[in-house]
Amino acid sequence: MKKGKVVRNDSLFLDPFRTFEFMKLIQVDYSNRVYGLDFFRATAIILVVLGHGSFLAGNLFSFLPSIPLIDGVELFFVLSGFLIGSMLIKNIEKTEKFGISELFTFLKRRWFRTLPNYYLILGVNVLLVKFAIISGDLKQCTWEFLFFLQNFATGFTDFFWESWSLSIEEWFYIFLPVFLFIFLRFIPKRTAILLSILLLLIVPVIYRISISEQEVDGFWWDVHFRKVVLTRLDAIGYGVLMAYVKFYHGSFFSKARNWLFLLGLALIYLNIYLPKQPNDFYSKTFYFCVTSFGASLLLAKADSIKNFRFQAIGRFVTYISVISYAMYLVNLSLVASVFAKNFIPDRRLENALYYSLFWFFTLFISTLIYKFYEKPITDLRDKL
Repeated sequence: MKKGKVVRNDSLFLDPFRTFEFMKLIQVDYSNRVYGLDFFRATAIILVVLGHGSFLAGNLFSFLPSIPLIDGVELFFVLSGFLIGSMLIKNIEKTEKFGISELFTFLKRRWFRTLPNYYLILGVNVLLVKFAIISGDLKQCTWEFLFFLQNFATGFTDFFWESWSLSIEEWFYIFLPVFLFIFLRFIPKRTAILLSILLLLIVPVIYRISISEQEVDGFWWDVHFRKVVLTRLDAIGYGVLMAYVKFYHGSFFSKARNWLFLLGLALIYLNIYLPKQPNDFYSKTFYFCVTSFGASLLLAKADSIKNFRFQAIGRFVTYISVISYAMYLVNLSLVASVFAKNFIPDRRLENALYYSLFWFFTLFISTLIYKFYEKPITDLRDKL
């Protein structure tokens, strides 16, 4: 090698255009997707990951305007309700019935989609805590985690915290079809659907009111009010309500999408900026209604955007949307918690390095899980 000449070795120097080539592992059929809903889902998971990795970023982004962000989990809740609600309503109207067979088919498809990833990451969490790779209390890991009961009526702490939202979703998708199955035996379809939705919107509010005398600080407000199944089922119910509006009042849903979007943003940010304390009655009760309802109003606009214009951005957004469930399970316990336990940055350069690695490993691990585990199992679901 001649003196003064630098030879680049790609095994030693990361090419920024090749670093994320693992994204090509995922093949997407864009013709069967609604880009606006993909953008909605991608935004939700990005907001969640931003929150979980913020301790690594430190003050890297202090030059940006300080604007509070929408809670990504709330977006996930209403989107999930909208998609599953749309599917259930279409099936009920198409088949003219919703019996035992249809009930179990729905649950089977739902569980094939959600349970494998959940149990995989639950097991990994046990191992990571056991070998002190991440912090946690294995005494909190009881049989309840197997049946999504860890936060059914009260909150939990110190182990696999992000599973709180999955419990809410799983129980909602048991209650909703069961209510439909019962009501459809006695009353017309449209009335049965609306009654099922209203029950899941009203009962959680009544329950929150019934426990609102509890004295809590900000931490325990989050644990006992925000992250409990019985207090938060209505969050997903608002998404199902929007599916009902789309199906039975499609003209309004389409024509009003722009002002519904603006109203939704206004409600969300009004709720964010409204002065409140953890022990306020409103904070424990109707605060959640306004947030969820506002988030659900954004869906009409998202659902109207069928395709993307800019190929690079559109494909990246869709990619993030596709692996979003894996990202949700991976980013905190398998990545952020590992950094929190072992690699706390104390210099600005370390902030930049660790934060970049946090995003890289979140995307990389999520891609592998989706490609080689999640997708094959969901494909198997369609063959059974």
